[in-house]
Amino acid sequence: MPVTVVRFNLVEPGATPASLSARYRAALAMAAYADEHGITTVQTEEHHGVDNNWLPSPFAFAGAVFGATRRISVTVSAVIGPLHDPLRLAEDIAVLDLLSGGRLITVAGIGYRPEEYALFDVEWQRRGRIQDEVLETLLKAWTGEEFTYRGRTVRVTPRPCSDPHPLLLVGGSSKAAARRAARLGLPFFPSAHLPELEAYYKERLVEYGTEGWTMMPAAETPLLHLAEDPDEAWRRYGSCFLHEARTYASWQSGDIRSAVRSAATTVDELREEGVYRIVTPAECLELGLDNLVLHPLAGGMPVEEGWRGLRLFAERVLPELAG
Repeated sequence: MPVTVVRFNLVEPGATPASLSARYRAALAMAAYADEHGITTVQTEEHHGVDNNWLPSPFAFAGAVFGATRRISVTVSAVIGPLHDPLRLAEDIAVLDLLSGGRLITVAGIGYRPEEYALFDVEWQRRGRIQDEVLETLLKAWTGEEFTYRGRTVRVTPRPCSDPHPLLLVGGSSKAAARRAARLGLPFFPSAHLPELEAYYKERLVEYGTEGWTMMPAAETPLLHLAEDPDEAWRRYGSCFLHEARTYASWQSGDIRSAVRSAATTVDELREEGVYRIVTPAECLELGLDNLVLHPLAGGMPVEEGWRGLRLFAERVLPELAG
């Protein structure tokens, strides 16, 4: 049975408060529907100050999802660690871990947009050192014991319910990220299919005498939308996917590697490229992928179209996968 994921970043270019509120509430209803039908994971993410209203508060969203569901996990991929107060972040994750019974998965990255650091008055050049402090603080805080933090003795309560702590992965596409994960004995989440970086991480585990594992995207992990007529769906909604693809591309410099990186500049190029795909239920089954990632509200997709795609997956694909 493949891992099944529903991704939400709540993007809506030109949104009004009323339309964005409707989109948020639709996402929660979709998460509850996904939970009822056995979808594995809700995935969400963090970006700040974006004109198209990209979700800036993934843990608040995760809490709402947990309140609306019983089984599904939520993966925050990724939280931008240096933009958060480490003690408050430890508290927020602990509360969500308790609330959900251990269903929260956090991937911690350092981001790739200097504008976000400027927004929060965090020094871009120190992001690696700040991330080290954030991760080290989280691990100490979740013990529930006193520890020294910035020269003073602190203690964070409550303790999370997960043992030894909530699932925390280090994300990134650099050797520095792999070293950081290995040094701390944390699992590593490469942002793309990077076998050479996985091998480097394993070498560093041996060097540091720590233990860990890798959760790496497959070589092919397209973002999916389901439709009875993909040609018509591309004609009507391809601009939504292109908007998101172009937004990502504008943020990513040459040394950033991502599973969803696109070079397309037109809808036709995007369709040919295959990073985003609109498929029928039969075509979805034929993909034979280990991870199926649905993106029902991509780039401002109309809510009703998002629902059509999600229902097609739940009613026509999941029963065959469970078969």
